[in-house]
Amino acid sequence: MPETDYLRVPQDRVGALIGTQGKTKLMIEKATGTKLDINSEEGTVIIDPTENMEDPLGVWKANHIVKAIARGFNPHVALKLNEDDIYLEILKLPLYVGKSKKAMARYKGRIIGKDGRTREIIVDMAEVDIAIYGKTVSFIGELENVMVAKEAVEMILNGSRHKSVYAFLENKKNDRKMKEFKAVVGIENDKIELRDDLDD
Repeated sequence: MPETDYLRVPQDRVGALIGTQGKTKLMIEKATGTKLDINSEEGTVIIDPTENMEDPLGVWKANHIVKAIARGFNPHVALKLNEDDIYLEILKLPLYVGKSKKAMARYKGRIIGKDGRTREIIVDMAEVDIAIYGKTVSFIGELENVMVAKEAVEMILNGSRHKSVYAFLENKKNDRKMKEFKAVVGIENDKIELRDDLDD
């Protein structure tokens, strides 16, 4: 049986994790087949497997859902992590910009952009959800998309101009659409099979 998991949640996110009348907590427990023991004062969460947990990854998924809410995601977005092909990636800003609060605020501002435009473009182009909270920027989505969004944010943190970041996202989106198109019409790796049996 999967083991118990233990993690901490920032004090100001405990309310979001529990939800009105405990609704969010219940939703997570039901979706993952786990039991959450939340200590509001300490900000600690213990995740236990239950007997009706059908998914062997239930505890692991619950851990990621709790982590996502702790990093600023809306619980409904965080619950997407219960799907098998959806991932959470957390980028720690101090690793890129140091510990200065001023630098942190400036770079967070660059990631968000004027009126939230840059963040919106990343969300739209990479098809991910983004949360900017505390000293972290987090992403939820399909692995490939999450990696594209992460790279775009890293470009901003490394000083790239917004224009370059948008061009990078545009290219990646076109690649993705092309790949999807090829998958739909059954073309593999640029090979186009010409069939000569259509007239028979």
